[in-house]
Amino acid sequence: MGKSLHDAFGAAREVFQEIDEALGEKLSKLIFEGPGDELTLTANAQPALMAVSLAAMRVLEHEFKVAPSKAAFVAGHSLGEYSALAAAGALTISDAARLLRTRGNAMQAAVPVGEGAMAALIGKVDVALAEEIAAKGAEAGPCVVANDNNVGNVVISGSKAGIDAALAYAKEKGARAIALNVSAPFHSPLMQPAADAMAEALAGASIAPLAVQLVANVTARPVSEPTTIRKLLVEQVTGRVRWRESIEWMASEGGVARFVEVGAGKQLSGMVKRNAPDAEALALNEPADLEAFAKSV
Repeated sequence: MGKSLHDAFGAAREVFQEIDEALGEKLSKLIFEGPGDELTLTANAQPALMAVSLAAMRVLEHEFKVAPSKAAFVAGHSLGEYSALAAAGALTISDAARLLRTRGNAMQAAVPVGEGAMAALIGKVDVALAEEIAAKGAEAGPCVVANDNNVGNVVISGSKAGIDAALAYAKEKGARAIALNVSAPFHSPLMQPAADAMAEALAGASIAPLAVQLVANVTARPVSEPTTIRKLLVEQVTGRVRWRESIEWMASEGGVARFVEVGAGKQLSGMVKRNAPDAEALALNEPADLEAFAKSV
């Protein structure tokens, strides 16, 4: 991923080089060439996804003169919140890379492999039913709603015993549930050691005033004060990603009619269309996508 941006634009190459230097390794080579099993390790995947997003943002800004300040808000899903903050000028790209490397390592180390699990509840499942299923699972072990992505896509997270119990109860309720192939129970109370590590890392990080307000994962509301952002980034490690509510708020209260996903993939654009069906959703992955979008602004 990101190779076409790297090859086409000097501005993108500068971003990948900056991240390589910040981490002291050639993460860009891993991003472009793999192997996939190494790239998907949490400690690599988090800064890698940020790298592609910020490379695309840098191209939009420097090659096509589309400034991030043109947006009404920025938002990012889980690790994407760091990408959003970097796009808004709150974090340098180097600091975002180092923080995400710390975050990935801390999340991976927080729970021994095999002791945690996550599962997706899909189909005719809303957050109320997901909370009921998670509460039933919690009778056997920690189990919470981790990602409220959209109706029909809610993720639960916790101990293996808790998730197994939740999956059994979901079947009783007629809800379709799929165990996820993940390395840790993200966005659950079991991530508290990672939250502690991030509190320490963020305490020493510089967070500048934002050019655009951030709609935060854990509150689903806009925020711009650096001290509050620092606090919310720590809470986000164990807290719920309130993506559905974030998109609904932006589309209704925030007056957003056009959502632009910048980086790798189209998953968030799909969630936007399900949460705000009257809004336009675009995914900018390739050079042609960026050029077409710039012409439309």
